[in-house]
Amino acid sequence: MTRLHLHRAADYPRMPWKNGAGSTLEIARDRGEGLDGFGWRLSIADIGESGGFSSFSGYQRVITVLEGEGMRLRVDDVPSRPLLPLDPFAFAGDSRVECQLLGGAIRDFNLIYAPRRYAARLQWLGLERPQRLFACAPTLLLFAAGEALRVRVAGADGATLGRYDCLQIEHDQDLLELELEADSPGACCLIELSPGA
Repeated sequence: MTRLHLHRAADYPRMPWKNGAGSTLEIARDRGEGLDGFGWRLSIADIGESGGFSSFSGYQRVITVLEGEGMRLRVDDVPSRPLLPLDPFAFAGDSRVECQLLGGAIRDFNLIYAPRRYAARLQWLGLERPQRLFACAPTLLLFAAGEALRVRVAGADGATLGRYDCLQIEHDQDLLELELEADSPGACCLIELSPGA
């Protein structure tokens, strides 16, 4: 059985950061409330100035700049490369993280997950032409960074995603076939989540 749930960007709730220094739009999560209890969580954060990140002990984080010039992180006193748009970067949630903006404010995309509960794979896909994909993870998340992303799922109805919409796919097949197509060149993020890592 395949189940689709389309999360619309206009409906994302805004939540404060754990450290109170900013706010996040929550896209989706597996369970829990507030800032604790989830096994995985997707969100969009607006960073208006350089400063520290919240700590998420027991979690892994993958962050990607969506808008703005970019940033550089210092993770446990080790500087990252310059993080430019659509260039993902992973780090442990309990690390000490300082953010230095490369220009003005940015908006970023965040996957936070508990590696003791989930295995995760994240990749950004360019959509200069239609693509056909196959995935076996039981939970798939497709996040559209551009406009009008059409997704067709074998054995289920398809969906059209607007900018920053996210399609959550739950299935029990050995291998699920997806077709992706956009009206104009853009990018989307495919996240595959499997429980019991």
